[in-house]
Amino acid sequence: MNLFDVYPLNNIEIVKASGSAVWDADGQEYLDLYGGHAVISIGHTHPHYVKRLTDQLNKVGFYSNSVLIPLQAQLAEKLGQVSGKTDFQLFLCNSGAEANENALKLASFYNGRKKVIAFKGAFHGRTSLAVAATDNPKIVAPVNETDNIVFLPHNDEAALENAFAAYGNEITAVIIEGIQGVGGIKEASVSFLQKIRSLCDQYNAVYIADSVQCGYGRTGQFYSHDYAGVDADVYTMAKGMGNGFPVAGISIAPKFKPWHGMLGTTFGGNHLACAAALAVLEIIEQDNLMKNAEVIGTYLINELKQIEGINEVRGRGLMIGIDLPEDKSTVKKDLLFKYKIFTGEAKPNVIRLLPALNLTKDQADQFLNDFKTALKG
Repeated sequence: MNLFDVYPLNNIEIVKASGSAVWDADGQEYLDLYGGHAVISIGHTHPHYVKRLTDQLNKVGFYSNSVLIPLQAQLAEKLGQVSGKTDFQLFLCNSGAEANENALKLASFYNGRKKVIAFKGAFHGRTSLAVAATDNPKIVAPVNETDNIVFLPHNDEAALENAFAAYGNEITAVIIEGIQGVGGIKEASVSFLQKIRSLCDQYNAVYIADSVQCGYGRTGQFYSHDYAGVDADVYTMAKGMGNGFPVAGISIAPKFKPWHGMLGTTFGGNHLACAAALAVLEIIEQDNLMKNAEVIGTYLINELKQIEGINEVRGRGLMIGIDLPEDKSTVKKDLLFKYKIFTGEAKPNVIRLLPALNLTKDQADQFLNDFKTALKG
């Protein structure tokens, strides 16, 4: 049997990792500024994380949600403390797409409606409704197509007001990334997020803050949407939540009342997943990683803005997009193969930086120096 060939692969096999460094099978070291799509939040193989998982595996690795799992309650309490949403409720699942799927389902249960407002450039996942709310027709299979998604221009308050005026009480939810990742590191404005909040309140729609990539302390605040000064109704999270272990969740406002069977999952909230997620939160808290993300991210953004030959630098904290002109389309590949630095990309020519939240200034400077050289060609 062969693998189903859906991933374009770099010819590199990673066999060892520590912090923001990874090594290939030939012993070559790389600086990891991508973290496998913003997954590595506390650095690779952090000792506390490894111990937490190892200790748990030596006790029990899995049992289903048909029994008491105290780790889930511990995780909910710690997540409430670190995120500042102490009165919210936690539902645990496995991936960002599943988190968004459950959030949209919860919204529809709540108000009995069907229409969802999403935005141009959005990426919310590849499952049925999440992919329908993703602005990429190529990955929306015919079976996923629905008239229930209304796509609006990003950051366009007038278009948002018009959509609510047109559809009114048909709208179940508005789903938005605080900063679009796949869409090219494009930040939702403060006034736009506040407008979403006020319109959702007016029409009893649900404000879903997709924090899968932009959340978990990456921007210097726990949820990137928090910079707007208003609460969402539901926050979705995954990626950095488990530092590589598959775990995801939705943080749910108190106004939503659960009933048995409303949502469900086999693997969500299992013992190992909770151990991984608790370790991440403990390290974020004890090492003050949100502050580090803010400080190092601001430093990187300010330094990048001084470099000639860049169209635009966008982002917040350690979620940074470097928009390059068309004639610099080889820079990302050069960074990887010549300078041994992993970065991400967004179309058409944006380099995405999504490193671990404990990235050091020396590592930031290493990137800046090599990036300047690569930019010169």
